[in-house]
Amino acid sequence: MLDKLRIFAGRGASPLAREICDHLSVDLGQSSTLNFKNRNTFVKIDENVRDMDCFTIHTVGDNPNDDLMETLITIDALKRASARRVTVIMPYYFYARSDKKDQPRISITSRLVADLLTVAGVDRVLTMDLHSEQIMGFFSKPMDQLLALPVLCSYILNKKYQDMVVVAPDAGGAKRARSFSWALNADLAIMDKKRDGNKDQTQVFGIIGDVRGKTAILVDDEIDTGGSIVNSVNALKEAGAERILACCTHSIFSDNAVDRLSNSLLEEVIVTNTVPIRQDYDSKRIRVLSVADLFAKAILSIHLGTSVSALFRKFKTF
Repeated sequence: MLDKLRIFAGRGASPLAREICDHLSVDLGQSSTLNFKNRNTFVKIDENVRDMDCFTIHTVGDNPNDDLMETLITIDALKRASARRVTVIMPYYFYARSDKKDQPRISITSRLVADLLTVAGVDRVLTMDLHSEQIMGFFSKPMDQLLALPVLCSYILNKKYQDMVVVAPDAGGAKRARSFSWALNADLAIMDKKRDGNKDQTQVFGIIGDVRGKTAILVDDEIDTGGSIVNSVNALKEAGAERILACCTHSIFSDNAVDRLSNSLLEEVIVTNTVPIRQDYDSKRIRVLSVADLFAKAILSIHLGTSVSALFRKFKTF
């Protein structure tokens, strides 16, 4: 059944890719990637992929631009090696936050990434928790978006918290927070917040909803520098929240985010392994959950031509 399935991985995604392969009981495909002295990237597929259904997994590491270029070159190498179909798996979509023209004379970079992937020859794209679902409309090829919600909510439900309220960090995150509130059978609140241009600085003007005496769960797609979420935590504490947790899919943790989170009032930060976790993270405060099984099931669904959305029907998110 899986004799025509091949899974490859970029350098930054190897740990997640190996875990996915373990769930599927298949070997990780053989490929070689290196950088020449002039920093040009070289990729070679080290096994026969003719007429194979190939999946290549790439995510953001220390150098997103190199990671993106490696993704494009790998797609091209697989197509030139006569792969029947090439699906690129990007647990974290490159340049996802640049999804609209919100300033004069700027690039809509996430659309540019979609165009680059298409020109490289990708047949399908599989990702998780996009910053904005409009990115799916940038593609003329099929695109599937997985949700980390089942993994994150199962962990929270096992904690058996009482009087939970799911908090959206801003109005744009209300739809995601609402899905979590349904899955957790919790109340919903929304932060009234404004971001200062391109700076990772925000100002909280108020909270829509009641958080007093409750377990507040901040839900977002990613944590970057941690400045925004710490501001939200302080506002929730001032509003009377009894305990505060943060829940996100992508743990970018740039700059001194780990220190910010460790020194904050957060009881726990729940994230997934869509991107490599920094080695200096606070294992007592930050809980990392694996999404490998979910990606493995999605890969199997795509390979066999069955429904991907069926993976989420239990949680009533559609």
